[in-house]
Amino acid sequence: MSRTHHAAEFRRLHERRPLLLPNAWDPASARVIEAAGAAAIATTSAGVSWAHGRPDGQSLDRAGMIEAIRRILAVVAVPVTADAEGGYDDLAGTVAELAELGVAGVNIEDSADGALLDQEAAAERIRLARKANSDLVVNARTDVYLLGGSGPDALAEAIARGNAAFAAGADCAFVPGVIDEPTIAALVEGLHGPLNIMAMPGAPEVARLGELGVARVSVGSAITQAALAATERAARELLESGSYGALADGLPFGAANGLFSPR
Repeated sequence: MSRTHHAAEFRRLHERRPLLLPNAWDPASARVIEAAGAAAIATTSAGVSWAHGRPDGQSLDRAGMIEAIRRILAVVAVPVTADAEGGYDDLAGTVAELAELGVAGVNIEDSADGALLDQEAAAERIRLARKANSDLVVNARTDVYLLGGSGPDALAEAIARGNAAFAAGADCAFVPGVIDEPTIAALVEGLHGPLNIMAMPGAPEVARLGELGVARVSVGSAITQAALAATERAARELLESGSYGALADGLPFGAANGLFSPR
């Protein structure tokens, strides 16, 4: 399938409840995720930024992020949805360039510099993204909970922001930072469109999230963090005890190398 059809394929995949989207940060992680059986892949801005020696939060510039996504697209055949953070210095241009590269969707967040944008300004980001490309699956992220919101007020604000994003043209609302069943169920009931949850330890299992009505499940930077933890364990063992036990569970060289054989 050519990349030009991936947005339509990605949209069809949303009929799965929930659609599972492991997050990749470089070509190797993307190929491993694809080989594991993923029907589609999301990118993680945090993981991509860390791989470039930068902290998360648009400290990696637009050109660097787009190039990283281009490299991921070059090695996988499944649809890829790109974490576009806040769109950098030109949201419409960022979305248009990503669409030209062949992404199937984009995430657009509603915060900047550690604070939520005004709800109308956040909705305007979604309108700009939709105007830049009518085919991509636009996932509108609200950071109400990531920035410390809690209780009934946070729930009401997350629902209001999600519904404003839907009215502006979003296809899905992404509410990271929520893992408890009552809040997830309330979000599903209150939102006027599909809900994306960022799963993490302590969250309901995938089957239960589907029962609650969640449409998409991604994991943000969690797989990157697990990979970094494995690297730290292996390095510490080698440096501190001179042993190699942590290396025993590594992907065999031939299997890893084979991920990049001519397709």
